[in-house]
Amino acid sequence: MERLLITGGCGFIGSNFVRYWLAQHPESRIVIYDKLTYAGRRENLLDLWDSANISLVVGDIGDQELVRKTCTDESINLIVNFAAETHVDQSILGPLVFTDTNVRGTHVLLEVARELGIRLHHISTDEVYGHIKDEHQSLETDELAPRSPYAASKAAADQLVQAYAVTYGIPVTITRGANNVGPYQYPEKAVPLFSTNAILGEVIPVYGDGLQMRDYAHVYDHCTGIEAVLLRGEIGAVYNVGTGREMTNLEMVDIVLDTLGQDHSLVRHVADRPGHDRRYSMNVDKLRSLGWEPKYDPRQAVAEAARWYAENRWWWEPIRNSEFREYYNRQYAERLAGTQTT
Repeated sequence: MERLLITGGCGFIGSNFVRYWLAQHPESRIVIYDKLTYAGRRENLLDLWDSANISLVVGDIGDQELVRKTCTDESINLIVNFAAETHVDQSILGPLVFTDTNVRGTHVLLEVARELGIRLHHISTDEVYGHIKDEHQSLETDELAPRSPYAASKAAADQLVQAYAVTYGIPVTITRGANNVGPYQYPEKAVPLFSTNAILGEVIPVYGDGLQMRDYAHVYDHCTGIEAVLLRGEIGAVYNVGTGREMTNLEMVDIVLDTLGQDHSLVRHVADRPGHDRRYSMNVDKLRSLGWEPKYDPRQAVAEAARWYAENRWWWEPIRNSEFREYYNRQYAERLAGTQTT
């Protein structure tokens, strides 16, 4: 029986993966290891806590003693590392926590995996490739060129994972995901932020001209991609996970507003964030070679996500009415002052 330690399992992608994996592999035992920061919420797995195959350890992945004890006590044979600080805007406001969690935390997991002989799968991001020029699509062998504190911390973690595979021979794999959207994504990210703003009739703050290009992939497809790598992937290898297609952020906003039946006059163009990458785009042929295909194209993914927020106000309204408002005002109040409709 697989006994998985899912770090960050109460977060957005992690909780979706827990749901997916248990549905597909009900014989597995899952131990969720999560610090329960602002974006890691018990509510994300509200209907699963009574399952005999799931348990929660509240802890920091930087706590090597607790990680080791948990893996030993639970006889873990696979670590899937979703735990991370993930928001670029937050990394600009306070970068050091990103180094602590994303770099040192991953290093601790690698040390425990090395000591106990556990396979480790690491969740990374397309942002490690940096801004992608012309018509190129990032390949797994491309040079890493991160341009934000968040992306740099993830690139450093990737390199640690690969170094441990070479130096110590521990079994590792890495997936680099595109911009994921879907259920339980904390509303600081673009699609849930714009969806919940639209539902509330609040303006939509779009950075710069809104022509930044992104591959918006449904989190379900990320989960199936990770599963394909875990079951059929080459040990030591990196796999891109996305749709291989992209759209502008303005196109994404149009889909959100049209799906929710809201007026496009809500859009406001605001001052761009520092170092904003213009384009991400990944080649996903390597993952396709494992027999994987995405279920959703980017337009479907964004529309499905927007509908989920419209149907699940119980989940996001308490967030919007809490400390999130302080972050939102700090990030957007000055930018929105004096802006006009498009």
